[in-house]
Formats: sequence, structure tokens, C-alpha cells
Amino acid sequence: MIKLVENYQKALQKIYDHVGFVEDWVIYPLDDCTEMYWDTWDKTVKYAKSIDQYNSDGTYYEDDIYTQRFYSKYVYEGEDFTMIFCDPHTDNMKWFRLFDNNKRMNNQYQRKRKLNHFKLKLNGK
Repeated sequence: MIKLVENYQKALQKIYDHVGFVEDWVIYPLDDCTEMYWDTWDKTVKYAKSIDQYNSDGTYYEDDIYTQRFYSKYVYEGEDFTMIFCDPHTDNMKWFRLFDNNKRMNNQYQRKRKLNHFKLKLNGK
């Protein structure tokens, strides 16, 4: 059992190191949202299981980005994934949600525009 806890703590520290997070007074459970398409704006994170759901009129999730006094920032971006302090306003729960940077919607749109531009160039337009 001790080895299991040690492995968990090492894995958690690797996640924190990846995004540049240094633990302080308050920590929250991790929620793996790496399968979700997502983006942030203002003090909100929006995420969904598909691009169609993300762009829909309501089949997506939306959390407030939780701010509190122990940390100077609430969105921690690493090379591969981003950790965001989230408040879903459910049962007074808070989360550290992990999102895959390749599924960030602003990145998806940029790729799509570049691909379309490239296709137009290939077709001589």
C-alpha cells in the first residue's frame, strides 16, 4: 500500500512540474478532462466531448475559473496539457481540471484555417 501512495505522489508531482504548479495551502482533486475540447475566456472554461457539442447551444460544460488568495494565477499551461482551477458550482466542489492542449479550440480553429489556406494554395486559388 505504501508503494501505491508513493507512486501516486510521484505522478502527481510530475503533473504539477509539467504545468509549473507549486503546491500551497489549498489543493484540489484532479479531474482528467484530456478527452474534452476546451477553451477559456474571461473567468470561464468551456469544454465538451466533441467539437459539435462545444459549438452547440447547450450540450457542453462550463465552469468558473476558481480564484482564491493562496495562488497568484489559476490557469497553469504546460507544453502538453493545461491545469485549471475550476468551480462547477456543484456541491461546493472545486477541481484541478487537466485539459489536452491539442484540443484547445483556439488551436483547432487555427489548424483548420491553416489547412484550408494550404488547400487553396495547392489548388492555385
